[in-house]
This record gives sequence, structure tokens and C-alpha cells, in this order.
Amino acid sequence: MQGVIKRLVFERGFGFVTGDDGKEYFFHRSQTAAFDTLIEGESRVSFGIEDSARGPRAVNVALEPVAVAAEEG
Repeated sequence: MQGVIKRLVFERGFGFVTGDDGKEYFFHRSQTAAFDTLIEGESRVSFGIEDSARGPRAVNVALEPVAVAAEEG
């Protein structure tokens, strides 16, 4: 699944990602190596979905590579 970071709560170590399916998923900072570099509304990520007692959550959250346009010479 892919999506965009919706909200981050740095001081508590969690956030939410809106999947391309339109649903919002909770994730804990332990599910991504990039937590401190994520930007709300801008960071595009890929992730898996796991059922939990509180509903589905995002796991293995990884930043998607940013396409960089080649400069014309």
C-alpha cells in the first residue's frame, strides 16, 4: 500500500498515514527508520497493514524514492 503522512506526534512517537485507499492508518515510530525525517502532507510512503486490537495499523513504513528530474544542460 502507498500513502501520504497525514499527522505526526513527535513527542509521543507515532503518526498517521492516509493510504491511497482513503483510509487513515496509525503507525508507531518503531515501524520506520525515517520517522524523524517525515513531513506531514508531503512525505509519500509505502507500508503494510496489520490488524491490531484497535483496528488496522501501518507496519514497515518506508519513504518512497523521490523522482528527481534531470537538469537540462
